[in-house]
Amino acid sequence: MPIALKFLSTGCGTLPSGRAWGENALYPMRATSIAQAAKNAALDPITWVPLAGASVIGGGGWDDSISDWASKATPLFGSRSGAQNYSDVARLILQGEAIATTFLTPGGGDAGQWMLAKGKGLLVEGAATGITTGITSGLKGAIGRERPDRSDNLSMPSGHASSAFSAMAISNGNLDYIPIGRYERAGMQAANVALAGSVAWARVEGKNHFPTDVLVGAALGNFTTRFIYEAFIGTTPNDKLSFSFEPSLSGGSVAFVRKF
Repeated sequence: MPIALKFLSTGCGTLPSGRAWGENALYPMRATSIAQAAKNAALDPITWVPLAGASVIGGGGWDDSISDWASKATPLFGSRSGAQNYSDVARLILQGEAIATTFLTPGGGDAGQWMLAKGKGLLVEGAATGITTGITSGLKGAIGRERPDRSDNLSMPSGHASSAFSAMAISNGNLDYIPIGRYERAGMQAANVALAGSVAWARVEGKNHFPTDVLVGAALGNFTTRFIYEAFIGTTPNDKLSFSFEPSLSGGSVAFVRKF
């Protein structure tokens, strides 16, 4: 069964609990759930690994040398302008996927229920995106770091990196609730992380940011978005579902596996 057909059949289903994705978003809010979401977001490797990398690069005094080498050699994108164009396009792809996966999450069969659940879920995701952008802008102004190309003093943290990793976190969060095979899901989520990482690196090759700028931006985007998503989207670990299709001579079998 083509993966596209699997996706097309997901938006009108329900989660294992019988609820729609987003149905319980925002309310009820539980302090314990919010605290656990903050802990999970902080312990996520996509949060702490970039921060550790920024500490190593900054502590070693390698920011300038890596930036100079990357913007002159442009090993991945061939030119500074190519890197800059790529970062814009790849970020848009991630943002588009975040929206698309939202509509593919199980939303229930009733039109009214579907619209309300999707609206509440989109509100949570929009808040995560907006808060990430606001924190990024605030830090840029407060830190006042000059960009490597000397165009302004808004280098730290990278806005492209924070927004790319924010969109990645939304897409990967949504994929956890879309009934597709575990290997397909893992592959798509890994590809999203790689795509967000390539946006960050493109900003270094484009001489728009130092490496520590994009690493901090990546950690910020992932932490803020994952925290808000997990704290307020209103689902539970038992709502996560895997789908698999095993072909056979008689037609094949479909299996759904709930995660515990």
